[in-house]
Amino acid sequence: MKNFDAIIIGSGQAGTPLAFKLAAEKKKVAFIEKDKFGGTCVNDGCTPTKAYVASARRIWDARNGAVLGINIPEGASANMKKIKSRKDEIVQESVDGISSGVEKEENITFFEGEARFSGEKTIEVNSEEITATEIYINTGARPVVPEPFEKLNYLTNESILQLEELPEHLVIVGGSYIGLEFGQMFRRFGSKVTIIEKGPAIIGREDEEISSNIQDFLKEEGIEFRLNASCIGGTQNDNKSITLKLDCKKGSPEITGSHVLLGVGRSPNTDSLNLEAGGIKTTDRGYIHVNDYLETNIEGVFALGDCNGKGAFTHTSYNDYEIIAANKFNNKNRKVSDRIMAYNLYIDPPLGRAGMTRKAALKKGHKILEAKMPMSQVARAKEKGETNGMMQVIVDAETQKILGAAILGVGGDEIISAVLQVMYAGAPYTVLQNAVISHPTVAELLPTLLGNLKEV
Repeated sequence: MKNFDAIIIGSGQAGTPLAFKLAAEKKKVAFIEKDKFGGTCVNDGCTPTKAYVASARRIWDARNGAVLGINIPEGASANMKKIKSRKDEIVQESVDGISSGVEKEENITFFEGEARFSGEKTIEVNSEEITATEIYINTGARPVVPEPFEKLNYLTNESILQLEELPEHLVIVGGSYIGLEFGQMFRRFGSKVTIIEKGPAIIGREDEEISSNIQDFLKEEGIEFRLNASCIGGTQNDNKSITLKLDCKKGSPEITGSHVLLGVGRSPNTDSLNLEAGGIKTTDRGYIHVNDYLETNIEGVFALGDCNGKGAFTHTSYNDYEIIAANKFNNKNRKVSDRIMAYNLYIDPPLGRAGMTRKAALKKGHKILEAKMPMSQVARAKEKGETNGMMQVIVDAETQKILGAAILGVGGDEIISAVLQVMYAGAPYTVLQNAVISHPTVAELLPTLLGNLKEV
């Protein structure tokens, strides 16, 4: 049996930098990957989808010049083959970069195959057993496919990126992040788009104003919504279209689309690891139990990224790596509980979110102050002709610290970082309120926004 200092299972946004860090510290690393280097972010997530978002934005610009006094001849259309080809080149560059680095690193031994625990601290890969004093699991997650769809020719966030022809009518099941991003993209490319959501509102975790604001401007672009509608079955038709049966109080109980995209959640890739043999505990949903330092119930075995249920984003996965590296090599005491949840929804305009929503803050018993402002009051947004959206900040009335914020509007994905930094500093909201921010920008309205706080 081969002995290593560390075994890393999965080459996502935590596993890859950790492999190179351990190797740089002269540790002998076994690096296991059954598919492509880079994990979800590089191959099926952030990198390819944001390339598609950029293409969708270009076609929107081409069709909306008149409002700014620019007459653009009609005829802009999406070339899916070129859109896909551009995306593939960007993805492949990242994959090749990781592959080249692994190949050159003498302290990394790469295993291409599926890993399974055959005992505590023992891994079987390609019928070979290896062991190490430290094991890091970074196996990510995959799209959930509910039983009613299993026999249908459905799409996921992975397979839809392989299309070279534009869907005539894309029906999306799930009105959250995946569904909304792909819905707007393909509507802009030219598809008819219908989004089915079983709840009363899209992205139900957000506050009502944010959710309704997003739905309003997506409806303006021509996206149709079916809320309070659960899919209870489907039929694959002879012409390759799919008819879904709905349990709903309003609207038709059936809807037919040329393509169906599932965006109903993700499941951790832990079921094939034979974790029981390694003595590793999981939740009922398959996420690996970890403590504040990302260690499982087995000493020396850690779970990083989507498979630990502590965050489902590239930035939280990379932060998992940072926590491990800082504590192991720099004698730090970094913890998962130190981070403030932040994420972006890459519709256009984007949503930037930091910390808690209003409803979450109230549920936790905070006495709060809130300020809201529509983007239509922001001079820079008006000048750019992009006034959809709003800004919202939630402050703890007793500590004067910011509990959460949402910037839905032009530049919101970047502007939210200014609020997040104040939150990490543990400073009162007045630090940002008293700041002098360059004009003309969207961010300069943050102090004005904070000047309008009202008790909830």
